[in-house]
Amino acid sequence: MRALLAFFTALPLTAPGTSLEDAARWAYLLPLVGILTGLPGAALLLLAYAVPAGVVATLALGTTLLLTGLHHTDGVMDVGDALMVRGSSERRREVLKDTRTGAGAFGALFIVYAPPLAALAALAGVSPARAAVALFAGEVAARSAMLLSLIFGGPAEARSSSVYFVRSLKARGRRSAALTLALALPPLVALPLGWGALLAVLAAPATAAFALALAKRAFGGISGDVAGATGELARAVLLVALSAV
Repeated sequence: MRALLAFFTALPLTAPGTSLEDAARWAYLLPLVGILTGLPGAALLLLAYAVPAGVVATLALGTTLLLTGLHHTDGVMDVGDALMVRGSSERRREVLKDTRTGAGAFGALFIVYAPPLAALAALAGVSPARAAVALFAGEVAARSAMLLSLIFGGPAEARSSSVYFVRSLKARGRRSAALTLALALPPLVALPLGWGALLAVLAAPATAAFALALAKRAFGGISGDVAGATGELARAVLLVALSAV
């Protein structure tokens, strides 16, 4: 579990001898990591009772992203660049691993983060408490969508970091626990939102299904970047949907 937190958060928890395989062994608990990374941002949103909603929303979302070490934000940028490439899946996978940054990366950042930030500010302006629950649920939904992509996705390459997680989640007990947490935890934490909890039921699986179909067509399968970007998109989808209702 320490290895899982070290890999998916910026917390200084790395222990000697831990590996990617150790993190993958506990991957079925990934939605619980969303509780840890979502709480500080949710608490910050309560400041909107005294501080302008847009300022607080920016600080809250920024804190949430920083707690993950911007690891998945990097995935959003890599996927954005790769999707802009015309050509074969092999060519897109090459760009996915390229360290250079192109226009597609900045476009992906805008699409994935600007709408949810605006949605969070709107929610905080109406009710800081509901905005806090929404961000908390969004972070849990993000990790759940990542987990679903790893359960149902196939790695595009044998050397992808996603291979360890996909392999670990094939075990029946872990797979069952992973599905239960990924599908049940987001609506559970969103219960204070009333009917909004129904949106939390759909956000993670719908986003994961979309991302898996897109990744299959564009890259031939998933990668660590794809899984991370899937989670960030799921948070965006849920927050925007909640702001609409």
